[in-house]
Amino acid sequence: MDWPTGLLGFAAGLLISVATAPVGVSGAVFLLPVQVSVLGVPSPAVTPTNLLYNVVAGPGALLRHHRSGGLRGPLTRLLVLGTVPGVVVGAVIRVFAVPGPSVFRLLIAVLLLPLGGWLCLRTLHRASRTAPARELSPRTVTRLAMAVGVAGGIYGIGGGSLLGPILVGRGMPVAKVAPSALAATFVTSVVGAGTYALLSLTATGDIAPYWSLGLACGLGGLCGGYLGARLQPRLPETALRLLLGVLALGIGGLYAIQIVR
Repeated sequence: MDWPTGLLGFAAGLLISVATAPVGVSGAVFLLPVQVSVLGVPSPAVTPTNLLYNVVAGPGALLRHHRSGGLRGPLTRLLVLGTVPGVVVGAVIRVFAVPGPSVFRLLIAVLLLPLGGWLCLRTLHRASRTAPARELSPRTVTRLAMAVGVAGGIYGIGGGSLLGPILVGRGMPVAKVAPSALAATFVTSVVGAGTYALLSLTATGDIAPYWSLGLACGLGGLCGGYLGARLQPRLPETALRLLLGVLALGIGGLYAIQIVR
């Protein structure tokens, strides 16, 4: 990796994480197309490289949330218990089954486009005046987290981009969901990156992460994540919900465009 590529990766990680960390999204889902199209990371190495980004970037936001007490509570535990085994399964599937991305992109677009639009409309119409939505049960949260973990292991996306809109849409406050989603993303990424490193010893192809580029992007995300988490208490719940809805629309639209291409 040369210096211009490293600086570009650092800047991309910084800018993306500042915008996404306040709502519990690591930004890896937006970094993925940058790595493929701009930085030239091949598949499947882009998946563990994205997971490496989460590993390095995660502590920035988590440190801030730990100081404010945002990591306390059962939600963090439930999400971690679900996503960790899921990411191991996803990594094995990615290396040995090599599933095509088209179906996954279609599912993400179909899920996040209406969910993001609903979140934005619900917030703009001040849905807080109506009865709150019923929260998911602990068992359902764990199962959902496991499914997200599998997707993260296969495609190297941050689980917060999927968990956040769903949990917030079910009535949980963003301030409660964001720290737990980021914690689950971090732990899952540690396990996922380690799994890919082990699988690279027995399988052929570009399976190991691009360490230098992943570290450069992650250092940018480390700084940006801390800044984003520090901004969160200063933003009203309405703004956070709108931001999460817009991010969901952006992710869904990104995958929809990739399907058309």
